[in-house]
Amino acid sequence: MRVEALIPDLPASAKTAVPSDAGAFSGVLDDLGAVFGKAEHAENAFAAGVGDLQTAIYERARADVALSVATAAAQRGAQALQSILNMQV
Repeated sequence: MRVEALIPDLPASAKTAVPSDAGAFSGVLDDLGAVFGKAEHAENAFAAGVGDLQTAIYERARADVALSVATAAAQRGAQALQSILNMQV
C-alpha cells in the first residue's frame, strides 16, 4: 500500500497570507493579555485606594467575557478540526 500526502494547491495570494494569519493569532493573544492587564491594574488601584470599585469590577467583567469568547472559539476550532480529521477519504 502506498500513501501520498495530500497537499492542497493554493493560489499565490493564499500562500503569502499564512504569515499574516500567524501574526493575527499572535495579535489576538496580545490583545487578550492587554485586557487582563487592565483588569489587574484596576484591581490593584482599588486595593491601593486610588481606584474605584466600579472600574475594577467593570474591567474584571470585560476580562471574563474576553476569556469566555476565546475559550468558545478555541473549542469550536478544535471541534471543526476533529470533524475534518474524522472524515474518511
